[in-house]
Amino acid sequence: MENIQIKEIIKEKVKVENMRSSKGNLVPNQFLVYGNDWELFQSYSSPIALKKGGKVYLFKDWEYSTTTAKYRNQFLGEDKKEIMKKLKSGEYIAVDFEVC
Repeated sequence: MENIQIKEIIKEKVKVENMRSSKGNLVPNQFLVYGNDWELFQSYSSPIALKKGGKVYLFKDWEYSTTTAKYRNQFLGEDKKEIMKKLKSGEYIAVDFEVC
């Protein structure tokens, strides 16, 4: 999927909610954004990970901070090691950055 298509997806009517901590509290600046057939994790104003059509797209700030990593892992249900494995295999798609 090209970057232009992802930007068009995000323009759809959406629902936004704060993520919740392991204790159930709302977490400031960590958001779940829902569209018709996609789900996005956003940290502050940066998109981090998008799930659409059985695929996962990771954006360039996907490992920006410890907090971003914690909630990214929660969103994807896996740790950085598994994420890196999927990026390198092409199962996850890097958006606006290269996988080394």
